[in-house]
Amino acid sequence: MSEPTFRSVYEMFQHRVSSTPDLEAMSGRRDGQWHAMTWREADRRVRAVAGGLLSLGFQKGERAAILATSRPEWVIADLGILAAGGATSTIYTSNTSEESAYILSDSGSRLCFVENALQDAKIRDVRDQLPGVVQLIQIDGEPRVADGWTITLAELERRGEEWNAANPGKLDEATTAVGPEDLATLIYTSGTTGKPKGVMLTHDNWLAEAEACAEMNVLSPTDKQLLFLPLAHSFAKVLQVLFIRAGVPTAIDGVIDDLVANLAVVRPTVMGGVPRVYEKVYNKVVTGAREGGGLKYKIFQWALDVGGQVSRIRQKGGQPPGLLAFKHRLADKLVFSKLKARLGGRLRFLISGGAPLSRAIAEFFHACDILILVGYGLTETSAGSLFNRPERYKFGTVGLPVPGLEVRIAEDGEILLRGRSVMKGYYNLPQDTAEALEPDGWFHTGDIGQLDADGFLTITDRKKDILVTAGGKNIAPQNIEGQLKASCPYVSQVVMLGDRRPFCVALITLNEETTGKWAREHGIDYKDYADLASRPEVRQLIRDGVEAVNAHLASYERIKDFHLLDHDLSQETGELTPKMSVKRKVVESRHKDVLEGFYKETVARI
Repeated sequence: MSEPTFRSVYEMFQHRVSSTPDLEAMSGRRDGQWHAMTWREADRRVRAVAGGLLSLGFQKGERAAILATSRPEWVIADLGILAAGGATSTIYTSNTSEESAYILSDSGSRLCFVENALQDAKIRDVRDQLPGVVQLIQIDGEPRVADGWTITLAELERRGEEWNAANPGKLDEATTAVGPEDLATLIYTSGTTGKPKGVMLTHDNWLAEAEACAEMNVLSPTDKQLLFLPLAHSFAKVLQVLFIRAGVPTAIDGVIDDLVANLAVVRPTVMGGVPRVYEKVYNKVVTGAREGGGLKYKIFQWALDVGGQVSRIRQKGGQPPGLLAFKHRLADKLVFSKLKARLGGRLRFLISGGAPLSRAIAEFFHACDILILVGYGLTETSAGSLFNRPERYKFGTVGLPVPGLEVRIAEDGEILLRGRSVMKGYYNLPQDTAEALEPDGWFHTGDIGQLDADGFLTITDRKKDILVTAGGKNIAPQNIEGQLKASCPYVSQVVMLGDRRPFCVALITLNEETTGKWAREHGIDYKDYADLASRPEVRQLIRDGVEAVNAHLASYERIKDFHLLDHDLSQETGELTPKMSVKRKVVESRHKDVLEGFYKETVARI
């Protein structure tokens, strides 16, 4: 295993500042306008935050939490915490007061950065549960309660500058006291069941990720990144350390509703996203083309066919010959350029992670001349463990191991990982740590997969999600769910069930935008989502999609029946995690009556 180049994340940041002090580091929106800061300016603010924390008595190894959407101030606060010798605990803005209190209490956080008055009020609602939290620091606006418990970020920075001036050399003492094995981040995995576990990630974990990226040479200061993913999640956190290591100017804005508008303004060359984002783009493009009808749809289909031919050649490392190259340029002008323009017009590639991306969707985008590089990792492995490269990729796989990481497939098919990026353990949970980490460093991912002859890894399913039918057949539901979402633009989410049952069924939710549009065009008026889902015409529409997928499956894999839920899955309903993964056990439990109904009807018929 390689040795770290730096002792800490902050030292890596300092190297970036000294290397390119006057180049753009980050930009964010304030009052509707984008504002950029250089690396030198970012360093000034980071040191002010760190000094402010030290002025409050913050000690080496203590935790401070951040409760905010992704924005430059999130990064400034995080680096300030690390510079002061502490570790960052992360909280999603979608977490409730009680969930936030659990993370603050379990992590032992002494301070908490809150985004605005709304998030401040969320923490104040559970203040009686948080005797250890001595200070809140509010990023936007003035504190609504003038009791001193909340101060503004501007005030913290002002105090920090004064403290640094009055205590020369003290901040540098704090920063140099931090070593590779010290805790940097405590990320609580949202999980699909049970209370979240605090994953302990060290400075060396993040340095390993950053150095692997540097060795792969996939990003440079000539790139421009748009970062909208929540920095509370490990996927976005790894993108953070990558842009610091590579010096990539990064526009940071976590307001998902503004993503399309931000793409047009930022015009990134690279962006990371979860599959749900790409699925929505795919559905919108395909549905729009179908609705165009006639000649427009025929041109779209012709362009996709041409793009598919070019894609297959490029996947083998070649380039299209004369006539095909001419057709591809024409297809780009007529069709692909419009999609690429929506995404800013400058993309070199997109990155997908956090959940499985359907191969069909990856191939669709590539046919449209947009490369999506799928990666794989867990919070416990600092997110970036395997990655398809811009020059070497295989659709349907999660790529090759990043430099310094080892992959092994256990006898039962489980993927095991080992390397510098693997976590220190679960916070205050020695038994859970021992179950996940073997003494020799191998981490049990809980995922099932296969390595091909070239070293590319394919994830087939979650170990605990495998369905075993009453007939003893093993079924990987995520693959089938992905096929249905990719082939039917009217579907939003699919939860396939059937463990220890005679056959498989599914709970399905609608893509309200595409299905609603289809309904109106077919003269179907409806009041709301639930009314739309109850219509027999809509059920038949979805059944057609299910049957199209079933036609390519073995008989025991087919979805024999399905139920349209009267709502889409969301974080608000508690059925999705913050990274948009389905909480399968929660969904199954909430709709157990529907599930039982499928099999009762079968028994009655028999």
